[in-house]
Amino acid sequence: MLTLFINFFEAKKELLVCFTLSLLYVTYYLVEVVKKPLLVCAKGEFRLLLEDKVPILSESYWPTPWCFESRLHTVVASVLRSQLLPVVEYERQVLRLSDGGQVALDWAVEAGGAGVEGRGRPVLLVVPGLTGDSQADYVRCLVAAARAIGARAVVFNNRGIGGLPLTTPRLYSAVSHEDVAEAVAAAGARGGPVLLAGVSLGGLQVARLLAERGALAGVRGALAVSPPLDVERGAACIARAANAPLSWLMARRLRAVAARLPAPPAAAARCRSVRAFDDAFTAPHFGFASADHYYRAASLRDRLAAVRVPLLCLCAADDPFQPLAALPLAQAASSARVALAVAARGGHIGFLEGWWPRRDPAAQYIARLAAQYFSALLAEPSPLEPVDR
Repeated sequence: MLTLFINFFEAKKELLVCFTLSLLYVTYYLVEVVKKPLLVCAKGEFRLLLEDKVPILSESYWPTPWCFESRLHTVVASVLRSQLLPVVEYERQVLRLSDGGQVALDWAVEAGGAGVEGRGRPVLLVVPGLTGDSQADYVRCLVAAARAIGARAVVFNNRGIGGLPLTTPRLYSAVSHEDVAEAVAAAGARGGPVLLAGVSLGGLQVARLLAERGALAGVRGALAVSPPLDVERGAACIARAANAPLSWLMARRLRAVAARLPAPPAAAARCRSVRAFDDAFTAPHFGFASADHYYRAASLRDRLAAVRVPLLCLCAADDPFQPLAALPLAQAASSARVALAVAARGGHIGFLEGWWPRRDPAAQYIARLAAQYFSALLAEPSPLEPVDR
C-alpha cells in the first residue's frame, strides 16, 4: 500500500513538473514570440498605404510553436515547404543579355496552358536567393501570390542557374543588378505594370536595382524577403560559430555554381565557408581586393535614400544572417519609399505558421503578405509617384 502511495505521489509530481514547464513555455511563446511586425518607414503616403491596405502588417505573427528558434526555423521551413508545396510548371524564355550572356526567365503556366502569353496583365518578376531557382520553396509561394492577384508570374534565374550553359565567363553577386534590369525590361514588354520580388540575395539585387535606377527602375513596386541590406554586418553574423553549419551549406552550393565556369579557380573548390569563398572567388571575380572590400561595396544601408519607388522589406529580428541589430533601421525610418516590416521571429526566409505547414502555397505567410502588398499597389487609382528628393 505504501509503495502504491509513493508511486502515485511520484506520478503526480512528474505531471506537476510537466504542467509547470508547459505553462512556462506557453507564457514565453505568447509574451516573447507572438508579436505584430515592427513597421519602420517615414510618415507619408507609402506608410499610410501599408497601414491601411496591408492588414497582415497589423496582425500578430504566430510562428510554428515547435520550431521558432532561428536556425531551426530556417532549415525546417525550407525542407517542409520543398516537400509539401506543389511543383510549378513553367514555360522557359531564354533572355540574351547585352554582354553576350544569357539567363532563363521561367513563366508560370496557368490554367488553360497560358505561359509567356497574356499581354497587358501585371507581371510579378521573382528573383531567387543565393543559388535558388524556379522550384525553390519560397518561389512557389510568390508564384501563388501572383496568381491570387491576377498577375503573371515569371522567375529570373541568375547566370549559371536553371540549367542554361554559361556563354560568358561571368557569374553573379550581391553587386549585380544589370541582369535583373534587363529582365525587368523584358517583362515590361508584355505591356502590363511590373512588380518585383526578391528573396535573400535576390532581395539585395532588387534593392540595388531600385537604388541605382531611382525613378527609372521601370517597376510599380518591389518586395524583398530577408534581404541582407547591410552585407558587412550580415557577413559578420554568418561567420559566427552558431551559424557555421549554414555557412558550410551555402559555401557548398556556391562551389557547385562556380564549378560551371570553364576554368574555375582551384582555391574556390576548397572553401568551407561563405567568407572563404568570397575571398577566394567572388571578390576577385568582380574586381574587388578582398571579401571585406566586396562587402562594403555591396552594402545598401547608406543608399536606401536613393530608392524612389515603393520597396517593402520583410525581415525577422532573429534572422541568423541579418538580425535586428544588423538592420538599417535609421535609414528606413527616414525614407519615404522604403519600409522594413520586422517580425520578432521567422529566421531566414522561414516565416512558418501553425502547428504544421499547409500544402497550399497561397496560404503561406510570405505569399499572403506579397498578395496583400502588391494588390494594394495595383489598386491605387494612380501609382505612388516616385519621390524626387
